[in-house]
Amino acid sequence: MKHFWAIVILALILSCSSDTSNRNPYLPDASFRFELNMNLPLYNDLQYPLNPIYVGNTGVGTRGAFVINTGSGFMAWEASCPNHAPNDCSTMTIDGQNVVCSCEGYTYELTTGLLWSTPDDENRYYGLLPYRATQSGNTVIISN
Repeated sequence: MKHFWAIVILALILSCSSDTSNRNPYLPDASFRFELNMNLPLYNDLQYPLNPIYVGNTGVGTRGAFVINTGSGFMAWEASCPNHAPNDCSTMTIDGQNVVCSCEGYTYELTTGLLWSTPDDENRYYGLLPYRATQSGNTVIISN
């Protein structure tokens, strides 16, 4: 009986995995909480669906965040391109309801976070890194 429990415990330990294969290796975890008051002119565009804004305040994400009103809620995404380490050209820019990385020209959709056209090679490509976005009255809180 003693060997039975030893085998069971060993099997449990070996079956636990710390697989981080879904974790984006390029973007570090950034803990933050930031409130956007939609009554202020700077964030007024968030009152209308599909009008994204860039929040570049210090301490918001790695390179800031994009926030969009989808019409049924808010979404927030990291502003640094998810497919390479942050550098001089990795902060993306808004193009309609998309964002574009000036390093490679990758385009991501702000309503889904997906890369538009994935290159046809053996590499793994990541979508935008999401942040929490919740609304409380006229305030949108983005956090990680």
